[in-house]
Amino acid sequence: MRHKNLRAEMARHNVTVGDLADSLGVRYATVSDKLNGRSRFFYDEAAHIKRKFFPKCKIEYLFEQDDQDDDSVTSASHVGAGESYEALL
Repeated sequence: MRHKNLRAEMARHNVTVGDLADSLGVRYATVSDKLNGRSRFFYDEAAHIKRKFFPKCKIEYLFEQDDQDDDSVTSASHVGAGESYEALL
């Protein structure tokens, strides 16, 4: 399962996929694809989700990779604004 920590926090705070989609201004299917690893969250999307829904959680925790088969960047400090945040796979 992808984004295990984000999904857990969503359940704890009663945040739905639709809530994320509405807040990001994208389709439900887009967020679903991102949560399921079919596409990636961009850093600005991840930062927005963290700020709006989970301000007490670290972004690294929320978007930690569950599947470690990938050698991508796993730290937010390595990603500039607007770049794809590889740790969000």
